[in-house]
Amino acid sequence: MNNNIEDIRKNYCLKTLNEVDVENNPISQFEKWWEEATLSKIDEVNSMTLSTASSNGLPLARIVLLKGFNEKGFIFFTNYESLKGKELAENPRACLLFFWKELERQVRIVGITEQLSAKENDDYFYSRPIASQIGACASPQSRVIENRLWLDNQFEELSKKQNETPIQRPSYWGGYIVKPVLVEFWQGRTSRLHDRLQYHLQDDGSWTLERLAP
Repeated sequence: MNNNIEDIRKNYCLKTLNEVDVENNPISQFEKWWEEATLSKIDEVNSMTLSTASSNGLPLARIVLLKGFNEKGFIFFTNYESLKGKELAENPRACLLFFWKELERQVRIVGITEQLSAKENDDYFYSRPIASQIGACASPQSRVIENRLWLDNQFEELSKKQNETPIQRPSYWGGYIVKPVLVEFWQGRTSRLHDRLQYHLQDDGSWTLERLAP
């Protein structure tokens, strides 16, 4: 078995990315790539890396799921009292990263986060499977717990109560929208000379488009 990590490599050659072919704003360009990604039947196409940082600059990253996007930004849901929630309360800046390896593409989004409204949170929470609703109530996300049995017991107790009293969305559970200020589209190319096009938000609300060296 070859254990040489330095020998692991892939030559990217599927597509190109040129300035004349992209949309005038990054949301429209993302929608274009999103449609291609979903048609490609990528497994969990909406999975993305969310990077946050505490007020003292310590970065952390984890995988979350995109649950929507519009002209304002990109939406995901979580526990507001989780570690990521606490970091976003201290420092609302965040970065999202999609890696669609089947298309040899990445999208990096840097922006400012805002919590969604109670109605938006309710609308999504009650659209989820009951088990997911119970799970959101049962788990004190990011906190130290005794063991797995404790968590399973929490879930079972809430499941029994749910038969008598419908689950209510916890006030600490909800969504964020990441409003982009910088978006980079990356297309893999041969010889590591990748295409990188970056949109940067201007003070007047318009976007500039720049090519970055790979």
